[in-house]
Amino acid sequence: MKWWGRALSLLPAGFGILISLLASNEIINNPVLYVRGSMAALVSRAGVIISLFAIVLILVWNNKKKRHKNSILELQKGASEDRRRFLQRLDHELKNPLTAIRAGLTNMSQQPLEEYATNELAAVQTQVLRISRLVADLRKLAALEITPLETTTVNMAELLSDVVTALEDQASAKNRRLTLITPNAPWPLPEINGDPDLLLLAIHNLLDNAIKFTSPGDTIEIRASDDESGIVIEVADTGPGIPENEINQVWEELYRSEQARSVSGSGLGLSLVRAIIEKHGGKVALRSKSDQGTVFSVRLPTR
Repeated sequence: MKWWGRALSLLPAGFGILISLLASNEIINNPVLYVRGSMAALVSRAGVIISLFAIVLILVWNNKKKRHKNSILELQKGASEDRRRFLQRLDHELKNPLTAIRAGLTNMSQQPLEEYATNELAAVQTQVLRISRLVADLRKLAALEITPLETTTVNMAELLSDVVTALEDQASAKNRRLTLITPNAPWPLPEINGDPDLLLLAIHNLLDNAIKFTSPGDTIEIRASDDESGIVIEVADTGPGIPENEINQVWEELYRSEQARSVSGSGLGLSLVRAIIEKHGGKVALRSKSDQGTVFSVRLPTR
């Protein structure tokens, strides 16, 4: 508490004591202004009580300011830690393809071109494509933070059908059983307000992930339903599941689990999903059991 705060809080007590002394010593002789000794004591006590109350208020205010300052420091510390992890993962994601590109170019320069050109060029092109996708996804993620949504009426049943149509050949080629379940009775899925391109990207990423991380013969279901608070979309699969200690990390930028390192991707797919859904006022969730499967859930508010 600063010195002026202490001084202000003691003013009522000092004023009350002064009035008490004046009254009890009969310095105030005017019959109209005269205060009896018992009243003087009451005024003195009231002043002390007010001062104590002021001190309590100041202490509470200072404590609130301190808690607010601590919470800001905690947020800054958390943001700094998130940034550090992000940069470490970005370094890792860029280092591997760049190393492969350098190695390929070195081999091409040391060997007869016709002997190694085809394989090395293909490897270099693969890594360049990987970096291009990573940069493109980073650009999308950054744009989501500053670009306002261009909303329109979105028929989610049609959007889900479009996503399944776009990926059914990929699923069939990898021998995945793909099923879309949307309600028709007693009413169809309600429309929502949103950006159809971004919502399409979010559901596409979820379904693409399910296809990537499942095995031949596995089942993938896209289920949609609605309740009083909005639409719920689930992408469920019978894949290997996600270890419990990794469930809270899969939404983080560039996080790639051990089983994901052998699968192509930028490590930003789920981060984009979360950013897009939260931009629409929705929420994402995840349930998973090892050796049984995974369910990614998206909840979006209706119009």
